[in-house]
Amino acid sequence: MAGTRKLGKPTDQRLAMLKTQTTDFIKNEKIITTESRAKELKSIVDSLISLAIKEHKNFEEVEQKVVKAKLDSNGRKVTEKATSKNGKEYLKVVKEEKMEKRQKDMPSRLAARRKIMTKMNKVKGVDLVDKLFNEIAPKYENRVGGYTTILKMEPRKGDNSKMAILKLI
Repeated sequence: MAGTRKLGKPTDQRLAMLKTQTTDFIKNEKIITTESRAKELKSIVDSLISLAIKEHKNFEEVEQKVVKAKLDSNGRKVTEKATSKNGKEYLKVVKEEKMEKRQKDMPSRLAARRKIMTKMNKVKGVDLVDKLFNEIAPKYENRVGGYTTILKMEPRKGDNSKMAILKLI
């Protein structure tokens, strides 16, 4: 594609690097990188944030039956003795049913969520797509574009390449 920076890497490595940097940026809301990478990353992140802003309210609340294991005061599962058909005893976990309100995505929000997931890596323990929809998008709801800024830094010592900080405004 004529409009993208090559960044001195083959296509697969460049896309993997940008995916990783996008993930790190959404997780930390700030990243220090070279100036050319920051410029390329800015366009990707701004498009993801604008997509999240467009779709962040596009869901409906539904009542859903949830079956969970009953927990005691220590947080352990409550069990009871049961007998099998052949007469052996075993411990059976006691279940409880609840009705919970959950968000059900509308089709366009689901498509946006999937598109965002293709641009980022999975991070263990953190749902970055939810962070994008529930934390970042409401902050910039009334803003039209320009969600990130590039601050230039002094050159890197080893190779004298131009460095920059990309962060949310």
